[in-house]
Amino acid sequence: QVQLVESGGGSVQAGGSLRLSCAVFGYTSSITYMGWFRQAPGKEREAVATIYTGGSDTYYGDSVKGRFTISKDNVKNTLYLQMNSLKPEDTAMYYCAADYRFPKSSIQRLSPGSYYYWGQGTQVTVSS
Repeated sequence: QVQLVESGGGSVQAGGSLRLSCAVFGYTSSITYMGWFRQAPGKEREAVATIYTGGSDTYYGDSVKGRFTISKDNVKNTLYLQMNSLKPEDTAMYYCAADYRFPKSSIQRLSPGSYYYWGQGTQVTVSS
């Protein structure tokens, strides 16, 4: 089993920055892919960024490219999301996700349905 615990959300003004963290507990060696997803009220959950744990391959959603950076610390078993130049449209609940299956296509990497483990979410609110 794997447990994911997010932290770092909060309220910030447009143009500001936040860093989200996701601590991973349990059978961490089984994880192949991890990612950050977000869901705003009334909208579907969408991919923000994903990373392959066996290397450094990363994928980003089009709306966050150039502003957000996903990274991982294998020693601390922690996934990060550095969010810069935040916009009001980035307001959402952000979820950490992980999966044990390999390989994943580029489409699967950005699909919420391809991830088995999920955290409880952390709220990010960006005001204009």
